[in-house]
Amino acid sequence: MNVILQKSSIANQSSIVITGSKSESNRLLLLQALFPEINIKNLSNSDDTKVMQYALQTSEDHIDIHHAGTAMRFLTAYFATQEHRKVVLTGSSRMKERPIKILVEALNTLGADIAYLESEDCPPLKINGQQLIKDKVTLNANVSSQYISALLLVAPKLTNGLELTLEGEITSVPYINMTLDLLHQIGVKTEFEANVISVSPKTTKADSQTLIVESDWSSASYFYSILALSPVGTQITLSSYKQNSLQGDSALITIYKDFGVETRFNKNAIVLKKTAENVTPKMYNLNNSPDIAQTIAVTCLGLGIECQLSGLHTLKIKETDRLEALKIEIEKLGGQIDITENSLHLFSNKSLNCDVSIDTYNDHRMAMAFAPLALKISIQINEANVVSKSFPSFWEDLKTLGFNIS
Repeated sequence: MNVILQKSSIANQSSIVITGSKSESNRLLLLQALFPEINIKNLSNSDDTKVMQYALQTSEDHIDIHHAGTAMRFLTAYFATQEHRKVVLTGSSRMKERPIKILVEALNTLGADIAYLESEDCPPLKINGQQLIKDKVTLNANVSSQYISALLLVAPKLTNGLELTLEGEITSVPYINMTLDLLHQIGVKTEFEANVISVSPKTTKADSQTLIVESDWSSASYFYSILALSPVGTQITLSSYKQNSLQGDSALITIYKDFGVETRFNKNAIVLKKTAENVTPKMYNLNNSPDIAQTIAVTCLGLGIECQLSGLHTLKIKETDRLEALKIEIEKLGGQIDITENSLHLFSNKSLNCDVSIDTYNDHRMAMAFAPLALKISIQINEANVVSKSFPSFWEDLKTLGFNIS
């Protein structure tokens, strides 16, 4: 499905309800599988979370998680610890290109039995569940935080817990802290000192409780972009959000203040308001929140301003090579951009090419990041239904705001 967005303007005041965080939902689903006494509310309605739910509930021995990278990492660790369970874990053609060697080697070091079925270092995986006795493992700290979180989530069920040593500068610390916080909430003891994370085994039941998933901050990023590209005075209310969020992408509050977008908390909602124009060049290190890089780059493109983003090394192994995809699509629009292995430099531009078709590369964030440009130009988004991976109602929500979509 392709969508065409005619040049649009939006209502001065609008309200949108955003689904639960995919990151929190998938972590809690894994913990619920280990500790069934946990209840969860406001789960994400994303494809990734539905796939995760299905995989944890099915008795099948061949599980296809399609494009869901988080599910692939978390489920690899989960099934590795499930004694007497044999599973083949596979995914889309892109998933079969996404490396998982670091996690597989760490689990095998702990005593797991995981083998590759096709190309070395990538899914599909043959997993023979084991009781894992060993409790010490070391990882490079600059790898995807999902490898680290996958190990931490299963750690309470390991015979002797886990002592995980991280070597070098740690990537995406907020996502690691999110995992540790959720473990604390169910009564698991952890320590994070210097570069060593320790998780104690939990032989008793978890504290029986209902955990409410906060709405997804990554999804909120597209509305911050919309505000930044809108006239001063425009306002959007998003729910449900917490001031003490566990999500790294809540850095949006600070970042988009630089674009003249103010954030106010009102009970369980955030009220975003464009209060000023700010078209000065932007520079951010997104080491802790790389998922909002595409949104920020496209916001700057729409405003015609320069930006430099660093800390992006994990974008090369996402649903697509996001840096390369950004470069191709931004250049279609008439922008000039340089990329390296871990950064991008977007140069200021005076105008955008109209009626361009944006390719999405099976990547939900490509589709959603470019959509706000319809406030400046007419644009087509190809394979637009890819948004269901994290935000199924995205196009309907844009129509609610006043976007002209066909």
